[in-house]
Amino acid sequence: MIVVNFGGPRDLEEIRSFLTELLSDQDVVRTRWPRWMHRWLFSRVAKKRAVKIRVDYEKIGGGSPIYRDTEEIAAKLAARLSIPVLPFHRYLTSTHEAFFRELETWDREVIRVVPLFPQFSFATTGSIARLFSEKLSKKRLRSLRWVSSYPVDAGFIGCYARQIRECLNREGLAEGEVALLFSCHGLPRSFIDEGDVYASECEGSFEAIKALFPGAISCLAYQSKFGRGEWLTPSTEEMCQSVLAWNQRRKAVVVVPLSFTSDHIETLFEIEELYLPLLRANGILAYRCPALNRETDWIDALATISSSEMLCSTVDLIRK
Repeated sequence: MIVVNFGGPRDLEEIRSFLTELLSDQDVVRTRWPRWMHRWLFSRVAKKRAVKIRVDYEKIGGGSPIYRDTEEIAAKLAARLSIPVLPFHRYLTSTHEAFFRELETWDREVIRVVPLFPQFSFATTGSIARLFSEKLSKKRLRSLRWVSSYPVDAGFIGCYARQIRECLNREGLAEGEVALLFSCHGLPRSFIDEGDVYASECEGSFEAIKALFPGAISCLAYQSKFGRGEWLTPSTEEMCQSVLAWNQRRKAVVVVPLSFTSDHIETLFEIEELYLPLLRANGILAYRCPALNRETDWIDALATISSSEMLCSTVDLIRK
């Protein structure tokens, strides 16, 4: 089995290379330019942006936890299922050569691929599928069977419900005095117009968890806008600024990072340092619910998800 994730800079020196690979990915930042031109331009953008966000990474410990989380999840799944499990880190290219070399040696007719993205997007799981199609042999590609997404899987939903309940208990909050602000990573509206199912799958996850907290006020928003153009709305930032217009006088807001399974820069810095202060400025008690990270029930849920019979080929997941 393979578990795939974004990867993240493991230290401050890796920020620039990580951003270069991320911004050069034309499934993420879409332009009509030739690949070489796109990469040349966004390599320059990445160089400038790396300097700017270095301080953000310093505030969360000097690197992203995603790499370690993904490695440990793979190891725990291997022990749990008694099979080899390889982790793949999309934007850590220094790890790719060893990964592809080992994968090509596997003598298996079927290799399952499980993304750590609960909701499908061509910009996440689809991007990894495209890279695999370019890097792997035809024989190996034919063996890959993908779990494309699992937005309303009972295990995934149950894990986040538990995280929310534990957060409420830890902070001494009753369900009836809380507003839950579910925050997903944003996408340009044009991606959805072109057929990406990400928004509808985020809504499915939201509705499933919302139903388990009937006493709370629940809202869905999108964060991390990058660049120009219209993105999915409402934005998490705007919802935090206008909290008094929708929270129905609840004294506390808990921000739940619904599309993130590992805490990283978007949760540890963006939510903690940018969004929670906006809520507190309005006199609201504000908290961040942790992502699923390496929790035991999340490993159990992934083990079940990996056994799904609803599987796709690599080509099924690539944006045409």
